[in-house]
Amino acid sequence: MTSIAAEDEPPPLGSLLLDEIHEQPEALARLLGHAQEYARAGEALRRRAPAVVRMAAHGSSDNAASYGVYAFGLLPGWTAIRDSISLSVYYGAELDLRDSCAIGLSQSGRTPDVVEYVERARARGALTVAITNDPTSALADAAEIVLPLAAGLERSVAATKTYTTQVAALALLAANAAGAGPAYEDGIRETASLVAGMLPGLERRLPEIALAFAYVGRLFAIGRGPEFATAREIALKLLETCRVAAEPLTATDLAHGPVAAIDPLFPVWAVVSDSVGLPAVLDAAARARALGARLVASGTLADSVPGAAYSLPVPAPPQPLLAPLLSVVPGQLLAWSLAQAKGLDPDAPAGLSKVTLAR
Repeated sequence: MTSIAAEDEPPPLGSLLLDEIHEQPEALARLLGHAQEYARAGEALRRRAPAVVRMAAHGSSDNAASYGVYAFGLLPGWTAIRDSISLSVYYGAELDLRDSCAIGLSQSGRTPDVVEYVERARARGALTVAITNDPTSALADAAEIVLPLAAGLERSVAATKTYTTQVAALALLAANAAGAGPAYEDGIRETASLVAGMLPGLERRLPEIALAFAYVGRLFAIGRGPEFATAREIALKLLETCRVAAEPLTATDLAHGPVAAIDPLFPVWAVVSDSVGLPAVLDAAARARALGARLVASGTLADSVPGAAYSLPVPAPPQPLLAPLLSVVPGQLLAWSLAQAKGLDPDAPAGLSKVTLAR
């Protein structure tokens, strides 16, 4: 197994985005340095046994929350949702949250309406948790339980290492709530080593694919189950760094209207790591291919997608639920490579800043 030193800083690679893509294994290792805090939080959740786990976030953090729906559903067997921030913060709905756990996810911990969501949820009886890269932030102050991401300073506007650490944090919290914390701690550690091992080969492959996609202005990214979070995150990375109008869809949603938009100039990215979701992804890919779409496939089962123009398989992690930590990396690297091919600066996306001031 590749050894990962949590304190080591990656060498500069000339791009903030690329630096932080490469830093993800170290960021995951730093997260595991807080495993005991996640164990205590999981025990607190288990004692509370919430009827609903409610997650509030924006952007990449909201994509991680899509993963959290499956982490809490499959591990402790709890109902989890990406909750409406607007309902309580802006519309003032008076909800009884005494049977809920409310989790605010924010890299900076300074997104105003996420902070207010947690404050209101706490006042209405919810057990509140902050998952943030800044344990001294306003979000941390608002919550009863604070869980650090420990991803290190995020310098790139487009999130990568903070997204993967949020996915890992939700997996670790859900696993501890289910009494499976040590197994998932070991699994995340091994998965971090797998990410480190696959990065060089993927990075060599992606520029060729980026040149072939330099004309692309629109794309569908499809996934199912936990990998829908990956489809959402890949779409967001392409949208914000490459000016590609990328839309994430579940594999089944593609057939309900969106398939009518597909033509030979409309690529489809299929994310597949879950054998349960494989039939739906294969059906969606076949529909897209029949309409002339160029297919890209990523994930542990990427080679199972027939007719893909490009297949970007990733290693299988120790627990299948951790596959999104690996399957998102090809999309992150393509976003960086495609921005280069289009003559764009992925470190300065137009109109974006580090903190979502959602007011």
